Amino acid sequence: MATPFWYNAALAIVKPLYKWRIKKRAQNMQQYQQECLERFGPFQTPKNIQTIWFHCVSFGETNAAQPLIEHYLKLGHRVLVTNTTKTGQARSKSLFLKAPYEALFQAVYLPADQHDLIADFYQKYQPKLLILVETELWPNLIDQAKKLNVPCLLVNARLSEKSAKGYAKVPSLTRPMLQNLDRLLAQDLATQQRFIDLGIEGNRTEVVGSIKFDIAAPEQFIQTAEQLKQAWHLSSRKIITIASTHSPEEEKLLTSLKPYLDQHPDRLCIVVPRHPERFDEVFHVAQSLNLNTQRRSLNQSIQSDTQVYLADSMGEMWLWYALSQACFVGGSLNEPGGGHNILEPMVLDVPTIIGPNYFNFQVIVDEFLQADAVKVGSTADEVAELLVRCLQDATFAQQLSQHAIEVLNRNKGSVQKHIAVIDGYL
Repeated sequence: MATPFWYNAALAIVKPLYKWRIKKRAQNMQQYQQECLERFGPFQTPKNIQTIWFHCVSFGETNAAQPLIEHYLKLGHRVLVTNTTKTGQARSKSLFLKAPYEALFQAVYLPADQHDLIADFYQKYQPKLLILVETELWPNLIDQAKKLNVPCLLVNARLSEKSAKGYAKVPSLTRPMLQNLDRLLAQDLATQQRFIDLGIEGNRTEVVGSIKFDIAAPEQFIQTAEQLKQAWHLSSRKIITIASTHSPEEEKLLTSLKPYLDQHPDRLCIVVPRHPERFDEVFHVAQSLNLNTQRRSLNQSIQSDTQVYLADSMGEMWLWYALSQACFVGGSLNEPGGGHNILEPMVLDVPTIIGPNYFNFQVIVDEFLQADAVKVGSTADEVAELLVRCLQDATFAQQLSQHAIEVLNRNKGSVQKHIAVIDGYL
């Protein structure tokens, strides 16, 4: 069944707005033209055809898919990754567009989901398998996979109650999309049930857990952290990292932490905003609060009087966590929020605090809450108090970390379950 006429008409109407947004975000005309070519054609000649095609919307989904992508590249499979966002695209290229995978790997933007563009993309790239990561569903993308007999899998699938309600409002799009999936690998029972309620047949879905539990901190960042501790004289300092933050989280938390930072010169706050276009804005926030601030993008080091270090770089999150004694994971104090991945700091034994709006990771967070392995502050002041407590109360911090490691260990193994299913389609 083809996608509804109204959907394709709506895409045609919003196309000029879409192009305007790309132009606004682009750093220069060359970048704008390249992105337009990848999104609207004419498409460049593919590096490889008959690829395993992973579609990862953004930075987080790219990180989640990393162990799967790496597994198939190591086996010599050709891999195509498409992304929707600039941060996702940059992450894909930084991970895999290098030796020894360069010849096997290509990353481009996902074309706009117009019927003719998607059909042309399939014809050019001729993928042998399409793997969608987490919740990235596009009607024409999935419809064409079905028509061309390209198996289509949704992996590491998660669906919040809020998102499920949104999909339920457009059953003429949602039901056919889900019925055209060959397989859906859900992170948890709640997600599986929501997808079944929306239209996928139960026998085409299974719960295999979250790939994110199978992560390990890359050795290079642990080594770099040790080097920086020596070079920047950090071994005697206590460090809080507030990571993946959105507006107005930085302003609220730095305001709450300022009296503590002023009172304790040996304390330091590293701030890692989620989106690069906000780096300057966050710097001005720290400046307006009269907090002595250095910036990673200017190659500035942490000085003895630095109170805030703005980690305005991409792909170094592990490094900042490795330097920390406590952290806040953002996207959870803002409205509507939704939260980000809490597992990375936990892998590094960093006690982790979040805000109350974590519905994107509801099941994962609930399991950690039940085990007393994460703490939730309902306001910026509460979050700041919990972060400070982690630095001042060693028993409190150790128990949080220990409980988190126990939860991580009992949830490992999802990557191998995913691979077993994917291999059945290769």
